[in-house]
Amino acid sequence: MPTPPIPYGRQHITDEDIRAVTETLRSDYLTQGPKVAEFEQAFAEYIGVRYAVAVSNGTAALHLAALALDVQPGQRVITTPITFAASANCVRYCGGEVYFADIDPETALIDLTAVRRLLEAHPKGHFHGLIPVDFAGLAVDLEAARQLCDEFGLWLLEDAAHSPGGFFVDSQGKEQRCGNGQFADVAIFSFHPVKHIAMGEGGLITTNDKALYDKLLLLRTHGITKDTDLLEQNDGGWYYEMQTLGFNYRLPDMLATLGLSQLHRADAGLARRRALAACYDAAFSKIEGVQTVAPGRAGHAYHLYIIEVEDRKGLYDYLRERQIFAQVHYIPVHLMPYYRGLGWQPGDFPHAEAYYARCLSLPMFPTLTDEQQQYVIDCVREFVAG
Repeated sequence: MPTPPIPYGRQHITDEDIRAVTETLRSDYLTQGPKVAEFEQAFAEYIGVRYAVAVSNGTAALHLAALALDVQPGQRVITTPITFAASANCVRYCGGEVYFADIDPETALIDLTAVRRLLEAHPKGHFHGLIPVDFAGLAVDLEAARQLCDEFGLWLLEDAAHSPGGFFVDSQGKEQRCGNGQFADVAIFSFHPVKHIAMGEGGLITTNDKALYDKLLLLRTHGITKDTDLLEQNDGGWYYEMQTLGFNYRLPDMLATLGLSQLHRADAGLARRRALAACYDAAFSKIEGVQTVAPGRAGHAYHLYIIEVEDRKGLYDYLRERQIFAQVHYIPVHLMPYYRGLGWQPGDFPHAEAYYARCLSLPMFPTLTDEQQQYVIDCVREFVAG
């Protein structure tokens, strides 16, 4: 048995991370200081986007993005049922209505063909936005999504919580990094401990639209500004105005410092994740009864490594007995009691429900050792062999 147990994901905190955060703790600013802007600029440069706004967590990022896109009560927005609930909840926070489109069974990403069918079944203007999710780290084809949104008059919000450093290849053969703003109006990222950049909690919104950027900055801090170019009047250096109803979704400097430190080795972590995925792919291609989700896809960031098996519950329990703590991503959002209360029901999205019945996320994090990975593979092989 491995000691310690092997989780599906794990943060990697180094002495360098600790030194960086300690320096900030000893500085003049624990929040609303210079480190947040440094992190925003560094991350924007990393993915090649113009503007970045750091916030307290990924859910806050989704909420502010929906507000900046002016989601109004009763407006209808489409997303995938295979995601964390926050991808849909951000619309509900604004009073909007959530619609789902089924997934592509080969990738577990939202099926843009299903989105088109949904759009064509209603009058133009019935829907207002689309939130595709780069699920598990595999990038959605945002070029195709953008064309669809432009055709039907929708805004486009990319949920890139799983995919910093990931990319898709556009129609011109160019790599388009997730969240770079070339196709989506806005994108969001999450820095939860099991994500590529571990900050404890943290999120970030990216855009190339200056008007959206300015709106996000205002919404992040209570709707308050001290910008002299925006003030309706100015009584002096202390003066500020609350110009809209905003939130306290600020990111502390301590966490921004940790994010900066983690960002310095983001590419190394991404390379290790891809190497681990290649090893899993090779092993499971030889094991009958194990199906991998989207193996070998270019640009995959591998936040998660997912397999599908017939007896998912059996394998889940078998691995736990052997100190391997696999996980399930995700229970379809439309099957949650809250969304069933809004009218969704089993059978609405058969591909998503079939995927959920079989999926299991195996350990995937940069400090997973080769020996630990081989142990995971061997245990899966033993179970499937009966």
